Amino acid sequence: MADVVLSTVLQQLPVLLEKLSRAALKRIARHKGIDAEIKKWQKSLTQIQRYLTHASQMEITDPSLKQRLNDLQHLAYDIDDVLDGWATDAMDPEFKQDPEGMTGKVRKLITPTCCTTFSRTTTMIAELDDISTKLQDLVKEKADLGLDKLGLKVEEETRTRINNNRRLQTPVVDPLGIVGRQAHKDVLVQQLLLPADEPCDKNYSIIAIIGMGGLGKTTLARLVYNEQQVKDHFDLKAWVCVSDEFDTVRISKQIFQYMANKEVSDFNQLHEALKDHVKGKKFLLVLDDIWGESYEDWETLVRPLYTCAPRSKISITTRTDQLLKQLVYNPLHKQLHCLSDDDALSLLVRNALSVKNFDAHLSLKPYAQGIVKKCGGLPLALIALGRLLRTKRDEVEHWKEVLNSEIWRLNDEDEILLALRLSYHDLSAPLKRLFAYFSLFPKDFLFDKEDLVLLWMAEGFLQQATPNDSTEEQCLGRKFFEELLSRSFFQHAHNNESLFVMHDLMNDLGTSVATEFYFRLDNESGKNIKKMKLDKYRHMSFVREEYVAYEKLQV
Repeated sequence: MADVVLSTVLQQLPVLLEKLSRAALKRIARHKGIDAEIKKWQKSLTQIQRYLTHASQMEITDPSLKQRLNDLQHLAYDIDDVLDGWATDAMDPEFKQDPEGMTGKVRKLITPTCCTTFSRTTTMIAELDDISTKLQDLVKEKADLGLDKLGLKVEEETRTRINNNRRLQTPVVDPLGIVGRQAHKDVLVQQLLLPADEPCDKNYSIIAIIGMGGLGKTTLARLVYNEQQVKDHFDLKAWVCVSDEFDTVRISKQIFQYMANKEVSDFNQLHEALKDHVKGKKFLLVLDDIWGESYEDWETLVRPLYTCAPRSKISITTRTDQLLKQLVYNPLHKQLHCLSDDDALSLLVRNALSVKNFDAHLSLKPYAQGIVKKCGGLPLALIALGRLLRTKRDEVEHWKEVLNSEIWRLNDEDEILLALRLSYHDLSAPLKRLFAYFSLFPKDFLFDKEDLVLLWMAEGFLQQATPNDSTEEQCLGRKFFEELLSRSFFQHAHNNESLFVMHDLMNDLGTSVATEFYFRLDNESGKNIKKMKLDKYRHMSFVREEYVAYEKLQV
């Protein structure tokens, strides 16, 4: 995806501009006679940064523009390498003691005699010319990177289409098509029927179902919403799909339409009518798929509900707990995890063959088990694959083909990836870059928070335009880690709460957005390594496995 490259460049450019303005770099550039060229770099990067800021709200669809962005990212890496090299020169004791004396040495290196060996400084001068040429070429094409061409399509169009489909979701559910959620359903029903565990200064309490996209949060909420005990317990009920735009007016209208079967257009009158309608009544309000993080928007929405009867409930499904951290709420006591292998097989066969098990299709079961393993127990993926397999119901070759196909190299159009892409697109530029870094980790890899933050620091991902010390960078890294965790991009490991793990499909998403800058050398990639151009990658990892020889590193 081009957006992770765009996000990375936008984050990197201010850091490069800050490095170019440092006194130490200016001093060594002046002695090398390249200070004028450095000023040109600053001007060119500033121009490109301005155009990329406009383009950051777009989705790049033109392949040639995607390649230009990749070229710019490679150039940013090259500039960073050169600047780091000069920073190393600036720390040289000989330069610090006699900077003027270094000038003569530099001049000799630039115009060497027949017996002079080209040093790193000479190499850098050549690199300077090469970078300057590439940078000027990109500046000439900056209009193509901006808003002038039709190769940019507003991402909002795609998001609107997805969100409109989401908002058509209703609480209607077929309970016979749901497996593996009975225990969660029982816990949630109990939470809705009993008084809140925590003391609350309002007549209603909040219950939250939190988890990654595709986990079945909405399905569980539907199941409970339609439970007969729940229907009998509440005087009023309403179901609203919020999605990523927390439109208070739209949500308030839908709540009132559900509860009163009436419409009020004026917002002030709407809140008055809603306040009067819920007065003294016990309600259940389900707010499905909340993305908003504004406490003010939340307060505006729930303001007319204070007149309700005690033990009213608001049930929330969400991928992120950023808003919930500002509220008093009850989490689902039994954390919503992916399905067990047995439940996953059952869900797959129900959607693929419309039966409860593989007893009558034993030849398909081994392939189904392989598909289940690749789906990692994610209900959305199992349902989508089941629909795909339904086209040729019990042909062994078709099931084998799906198991071994390229569908697992997820792309933007895959239904399996759709729910996860929404979470990714909602990330800030720095978080998109940090998420792409996870593509270097093998699936099921257990990682430690502090170790990961140190890796991010070592890669320079936490550098800011304003220089800071390592302690500040570490604090920033921990903040980013907690935000990715709160957005369900990874979770605590089942058997070790001090470590974390990423779902296989989320790992696939990371690989799909990492583009040509990240490469993980494992068994699969090792098969074709001699055909690959490894010099284009900027971040690489080697997955060492038992009994695997190091010959795979010999290209």
